Amino acid sequence: MARQVTTTAPTLVRWSVRAAMFGVAIALIGLPTDQAVRPLEGIHKIQHILVIMQENRSFDSYFGTFPGADGIPMRDGKVAVCLPDPRSGRCLAPFHDSSDVDLGGPHSAGAAAADIDAGKMDGFVTEAAQPWRCQGRVDPGCGSPTNDAVGWHDAREIPNYWRYAQDFVLHDRMFEPNSSWSLPQHLFMVSEWSARCEKVAVPSSCRDALDDPAPPPDYPYGRTPPGPAPDYAWTDLTYLLHKNAVSWGYYVVDGTEPDCQDDNAVTCAPVHQDNSTPGIWNPLPFFDTVRDDNQLSNIQSVDNFYAAAANGSLPAVSWVVPSGDVSEHPPGRISDGQAYVTSLINAVMRGPDWSSTAIFLAWDDWGGFYDHVAPPAIDENGYGLRVPSLVISPYSKRGYIDHQTLSFDAYAKFIEDDFLGGQRLDPATDQRPDPRPDVRENDSQLGDLRHDFDFDQAPRSPMILPTHPPPGAPPRQP
Repeated sequence: MARQVTTTAPTLVRWSVRAAMFGVAIALIGLPTDQAVRPLEGIHKIQHILVIMQENRSFDSYFGTFPGADGIPMRDGKVAVCLPDPRSGRCLAPFHDSSDVDLGGPHSAGAAAADIDAGKMDGFVTEAAQPWRCQGRVDPGCGSPTNDAVGWHDAREIPNYWRYAQDFVLHDRMFEPNSSWSLPQHLFMVSEWSARCEKVAVPSSCRDALDDPAPPPDYPYGRTPPGPAPDYAWTDLTYLLHKNAVSWGYYVVDGTEPDCQDDNAVTCAPVHQDNSTPGIWNPLPFFDTVRDDNQLSNIQSVDNFYAAAANGSLPAVSWVVPSGDVSEHPPGRISDGQAYVTSLINAVMRGPDWSSTAIFLAWDDWGGFYDHVAPPAIDENGYGLRVPSLVISPYSKRGYIDHQTLSFDAYAKFIEDDFLGGQRLDPATDQRPDPRPDVRENDSQLGDLRHDFDFDQAPRSPMILPTHPPPGAPPRQP
C-alpha cells in the first residue's frame, strides 16, 4: 500500500521558498505565480531553530547583576540577602566569584526542595555543605567544600554571554522544566515529560519520574561495564517532526570542535575533544519513536553541525549538547564552555543560514547555585529553578529583557508553531496515548517566544565574537 503523505501549511511555506527559484520560468510559460510563491511572514521567517543546552547554572549565578534583570536583591549597591551557613554558624551573602572552576551544590529533587525552602530560597549554603558524596563528575548528589554555590559571575568571567544579552534577548524568568537534575531536563527538552515505563514499547505504562527516569547505560558517567539500556516509550518531538517531514539533528560533542587560540583569527584548526557526551545529556537513542522511525542516524557528531552551518545545510531543528569538558558542569571550566558555545554561534553567523535562524541558548538545571526567585507551580512536575536563557537571531529584539514566565516547553511550542502548524505533543492526538498530566505547551502561565522577535526589521548582521575574549567590565549597580 502506498504511503499517504500529509503536507502541513508550514511545509507548504518552506516549499514555496524553493518554488521561488523557478518563478521566472513559471512566468515565462504563463502560469500564475501569486499563489504558488509567497514571501515568508512572521515566525515562518525562521527556517532554522538551534537549541544549545549547557549545564548547571542558575540565573543569578550568571546574570544576577545584569542591569535591568530581576537579579540578586540589592540595596544601596550592596547585596540585601544572607543565607544560613551551618559551617560558620552565621549567614553568607552572595558574592562575586572570579574563579573559572566552580563546584556548586547538590541538585536532585530533594536538594531543590531544600534550596527553595517553601519559597524562602535560603537553603543553598546548607545543601552545599552536605558531605562530599560524588559517584562521578555529573552526580547530582555532590556537595561542595567551598561556598561557591552563592557566588555570581559577570562580564569579567563571561564577557561573551553578557555581550549576547546586551545585543540580543535575555530571559529572566526561564525555569527548568522540573525541580531536578540533568536527565529529567534533557528528557523534557525533547519530549515535554520525564517518565519511567513499566513495559517496553507501551506508552500507557509510563509514569511521572521527577527524579529517577531510567538512566542511560553509561550512568554514573563513565560506568564500566554499561548497565541496561532504558526504554523511553512515550512520544518525543522528533516523532512529530518526522511525521511532518521536518528535518532535525541532535549533535553531540565527541570528536573535534573549533577553538581559536588566536582571538583575532577568522578560522582555525579544530581542537580534539576526548570526552564523549554523557547519555544523560543524550537520551534520544533510547526513545522508541527514534528507533522505530529509523532516525538514529540524526544523532550525530558536532563535527557535522559545523559542516552543515558552513555549507548552509542546517536542518530545520537542531539540538547541540556538550561533552563534560565544555559543558560548564562543575568542575568544568567556565571559559572552556563559553569558548565552545561561541564557536557554535560563530559557525551559524558565518554561514548562509544565519539570516533565517533562531538560536536558543540555555543551561539545563541550576546545579545547586543560588537563585532568589521561587519557581511557580504548574503541575505535579514543575517548574524547577531559574536558569539562564538567551535568544540570538537576526530578527531578535536588541537588548531586550523578556520577563515572561518560560520553561523549555516554550522552545517546543515555538518549534511546533513554526513548523507543525501549532500541533502539540498531545497523547490525545498523536495516536500514542500516555498518562502525562498535561500538554505543557498549552499551560496558561507559559509565555510565547514570538515576543522576543521583530519580524518586520531587516535581518541583523552577524556579531562574530572571539572564543577567548578579554575580561569585560564589572556591571554598574544602581
